[in-house]
Amino acid sequence: MNDWLHIGVRFALYSDLMLLFGLPLFALYNFRNEQRFAKDALKFDSLLIGAAGIGLLLSACSMAVLAKSMSGVPNFADLRLHIFDMIITGTNVGLAWGARAIALFLAMLSLLLLKRWRLAGFCLVTVFAAIALASLGWSGHGAMDEGMRGYVHLAADIAHLLAAGAWLGALAAFALLLRGAKRDPYNRMLLLSHGLSGFAGVGTIIVATLAITGIANYWLIVGPTLAGLVSSPYGTLLLIKLGLFAAMLGLAAVNRYHLGPLLLLRLAIARGDHASAVVSLRKSLIFETSAAVVILMLVAWLGTLNPVESM
Repeated sequence: MNDWLHIGVRFALYSDLMLLFGLPLFALYNFRNEQRFAKDALKFDSLLIGAAGIGLLLSACSMAVLAKSMSGVPNFADLRLHIFDMIITGTNVGLAWGARAIALFLAMLSLLLLKRWRLAGFCLVTVFAAIALASLGWSGHGAMDEGMRGYVHLAADIAHLLAAGAWLGALAAFALLLRGAKRDPYNRMLLLSHGLSGFAGVGTIIVATLAITGIANYWLIVGPTLAGLVSSPYGTLLLIKLGLFAAMLGLAAVNRYHLGPLLLLRLAIARGDHASAVVSLRKSLIFETSAAVVILMLVAWLGTLNPVESM
């Protein structure tokens, strides 16, 4: 029961912080103009405020789960203040937790700027959300090494987290734009086409970062070996994750090279004749987002396994 609770909290925290980071980042590299920020569809202020608040709540839950695990007490009710104090002030994962809590609080304050200075607000939220997301590197396998190897491993883990957050945030942004396609079809189609085109270059960087850091993490965790990859729980989950990642790459390529130009073509030929393109894009995004959710579940699970013992 405790293991599944740990996995569930990790999954929720990963998802929440990735959205908090990825959504404003998408707005920044696609729609930098403050006037467009103000009048168009990327109005997810309340969603970001909710994500920051939920992130604080989930961080508190994760600390309670960690404290129970490290102290060995049978129930959460047996936890005492000195246990939390020892973890937060005396361990790297505790210090990272403290940095995450501060970053999330500052992100919430930064969101107050969105009504008057949207560009500055999005920039600050993205920076603080990046810090909060990066702090999760100390709660995974990236913190298992020491010295220079440990720094390299942590850097690879953090880059992997940020790249995944950028991808998940883009998927969420496209879903929000699609949601209002019936109310304002023409402008939404323009925004979607612009977003798909803008994500193309960023998506290439994201994919390259995920691939390179994924290989580096595997090498640093289990070394240059394939032994036990099929027979161990860790290896099996990792193979499933890789398969889903490959499927997401295929879907992203379809979105970029077929559906984006299709939207523009529909608009150029006859305004309003966009239904088939929207349906195709919505189906593709549903499959891609579903794969991303499953991958996050697997990541949350993998982080609780000892890969050395499994392999």
